[in-house]
Amino acid sequence: MKSAIVVFPASNCDRDAATALENLTGTRPHMVWHGDAELPEVDLIVLPGGFSYGDYLRSGAMAAHSRILRDVKDKAEKGVSVLGICNGFQILTEAGFLPGVLMRNAGLKFVCRPVKLVVEESRSAFTRDYATGEVVSFPVANGDGNYFADDETLERLEGEGRVAFRYAPGDNPNGSRNGIAGILNEKRNVLGLMPHPERACESMPGSTGRTGGTDGRVLFQSLIDTLS
Repeated sequence: MKSAIVVFPASNCDRDAATALENLTGTRPHMVWHGDAELPEVDLIVLPGGFSYGDYLRSGAMAAHSRILRDVKDKAEKGVSVLGICNGFQILTEAGFLPGVLMRNAGLKFVCRPVKLVVEESRSAFTRDYATGEVVSFPVANGDGNYFADDETLERLEGEGRVAFRYAPGDNPNGSRNGIAGILNEKRNVLGLMPHPERACESMPGSTGRTGGTDGRVLFQSLIDTLS
């Protein structure tokens, strides 16, 4: 599976994503500067977490107008898989790939901890190796992860099975409506999610449960199984 990671000013999880993909695929992803015009021919494009443009104006709002986003949109429309993690999810909503917005956390605090997630939809390239209803753990690290969409949009997302991940009951860290942690586009080739699967790909000896674990590895393995 060939992949590319878009690097924005102040991205800080691009190397984490690159390490996860290289360890799992054996191939180093292309690191593409946001100001470039074109991406290489790849199977997967990753918009990483971080604080693009320092989150000035609004999280993801400035990155959504980066030059490379035009080619990301073109390739997504042709069926290339796009994964937006944390700030990448914010960019996907700001750029119109996915509906809704990510607002300030309900508690008005930055949240950084592992959370429990329910896999709601396994019919996608991102989730096919999970079981629907499976409970997994990914880390979150955000101040603007409060997913909001109007009632009509939520009804459509739920009715079309496009909620990929939902925070487990009692473990919604930012007040997202319907506990939504990650959603798919209509074609199911674009996934945005706030938790970080790339930080949950390797076990660590002596872990006390505060590290990422390995549940995120399955998401990348699903992509490898589908796209390779």
